[in-house]
Amino acid sequence: MRKALIVTSVLSLAPAISFAADCGDVSIADMNWSSASLMANVDKFILENGYGCTVDLIPGDTMPTGTSMLEKNEPDIAPEMWANSSIDALQKGIDEKRLRFSVNSLSDGGEEGFWVPKYLVDKMPELATIEGVLAHPELFKHPEDDSIGGLYSCPAGWNCQISTQNLFKALKMEEAGFEIIDPGSAAGLSGSIARAYEREKGWLGYYWAPTAILGKYEMVKVDFGTGIDKQHFIDCVTQEDCLDPKPTMYPSSFVTTVTTESFATREPEAYEYFTKRAFRNKDMNILLAWMEDNQADGDIAAEYFIENNENLWSQWVPADVAMKIKNSL
Repeated sequence: MRKALIVTSVLSLAPAISFAADCGDVSIADMNWSSASLMANVDKFILENGYGCTVDLIPGDTMPTGTSMLEKNEPDIAPEMWANSSIDALQKGIDEKRLRFSVNSLSDGGEEGFWVPKYLVDKMPELATIEGVLAHPELFKHPEDDSIGGLYSCPAGWNCQISTQNLFKALKMEEAGFEIIDPGSAAGLSGSIARAYEREKGWLGYYWAPTAILGKYEMVKVDFGTGIDKQHFIDCVTQEDCLDPKPTMYPSSFVTTVTTESFATREPEAYEYFTKRAFRNKDMNILLAWMEDNQADGDIAAEYFIENNENLWSQWVPADVAMKIKNSL
């Protein structure tokens, strides 16, 4: 096991004493990617041991969780919501006082894009641009048909599946000899990068940061040469019914913790924790790499984080709550 993580926080110090009363039942979305599952399990540990909540983790995904929070008022908390793709619906929930954005769960935002391995760019610098990529489909062979190039997309149910499809269309990738590859799962997507790296083969596809994969395997984000048209990205590229998508780079992602208004008003002391709990990408990359190296799930990784990062999580909660959490270890 690696040495304990040493991380710092730029967050303000919490009040010294809260005398938090025990809270009731709380439901948290346990999203199906590592950083979100880690956050959900850290939140569960802190709410149960520091605030006396009874926490239920509910399997979640970006679109169905957001829809459920809007329509059914559950789960209470989505710890890591990549909100760019569904900002209008979420903002409507905010305006109607059904939801709250409590904190930027990734304090320096998330990064998305199409990526290629650095070893390819070292050999052919033009592959750092979409023009170079489109000119060489033979370097990114489709696993089921090596006569065409392949672009790895996102698993079904992820918002990025829509944006990838629309950008594939906008960049005229089919005309250049590419087809979209459905990886089937998050593990399938990350595994495809690992296999390509082991063999030093071509790989092209969507990925995001912070992730253990981009920390472990050096990748280069492909430059579309378009800059960022954030409004078009929101209004069209992220929409299934977008008829005329235009090329644009991904905006820096707004990654936030979303709670229901009912939770925030019902459990104000527990909600206060969610206004402070945030991870820097640098720290999250280290945690994600540890999870992968140790084959740890969100539950095990949360315990590891709590045990080794008191200097970080203790700044998210009042002193009496921090003491309860420490004593629970």
